[in-house]
Amino acid sequence: MSENSMPNLDPATLAPTKGGIVTYMQVSDANAASAFYQKAFAAEEVTRLHHPDGKRLIHCHLYINDGSLMLNDPFPEQGMPHVEPQAFSLTLMVEDIDSWFKRAVDAGCQVVMPVEKMFWGARYGALKDPFGVSWAMNEQPKG
Repeated sequence: MSENSMPNLDPATLAPTKGGIVTYMQVSDANAASAFYQKAFAAEEVTRLHHPDGKRLIHCHLYINDGSLMLNDPFPEQGMPHVEPQAFSLTLMVEDIDSWFKRAVDAGCQVVMPVEKMFWGARYGALKDPFGVSWAMNEQPKG
């Protein structure tokens, strides 16, 4: 994709990022992943930029649990082929872990570890989404 084929954007129109670290993931289908994360994790899509081919997303910005998650489709012609996610998990620090976990499972996440009280005192559970991304949820003990 050449610079001339990129959309002309006013940076002031883009949604601000949230959180101290922002995850940017390349997934097999960014459009489907955005829809899934909206359903599974109550994400809010705040920016969507289509590639000039009209099929792929070059940028998708979501807010999840007061943080930013950004997605794009693979671009093998530019040296960015799709690679299965590995060796990381995204952890959501939540209150009411049971409702968060249930919503994710009902949306189609696979349970890797059910919610349990852990040795560090928190309630914790782990999931895998349909795009191969590992997610964890952690609820700190109260008071």
